[in-house]
Amino acid sequence: MSNEPPQAPKSLPLATRLALERTRIAYERTAMAWVRTATSFITFGFAIYKFFEIETRGIDVGPRVVGTQEFAIFLIVLGVATMLVGRLEHRRDLRALAKDYPGMPVSGTRLVSIAIGGIGVAAFVSVLLGM
Repeated sequence: MSNEPPQAPKSLPLATRLALERTRIAYERTAMAWVRTATSFITFGFAIYKFFEIETRGIDVGPRVVGTQEFAIFLIVLGVATMLVGRLEHRRDLRALAKDYPGMPVSGTRLVSIAIGGIGVAAFVSVLLGM
């Protein structure tokens, strides 16, 4: 069994096969941009929550319109939502491309987005429960 990735059907002209591969790689780069953006939102939300949890330990900060926990939850939810939108867009694009590129390699970005989404949900639960 060969370790080479699946190839587009040889019946397609070389220029067409290369164009399809460039398009697939562009979709992967776009998906990774969604992942980076979502990771930033999730990380900032959790970091802000933890920073202010440590800095305000034992101090009465008084009433606020939006507290650090609410702001952190907002950022984390925004990150998870960004991840979901990016994942759905990536899946839609790859399905459309698969019609013309039947031997298309499997996307590794899918696994990364699922893992980061899971981390985002865990961060959300952690902040929500005040851990």
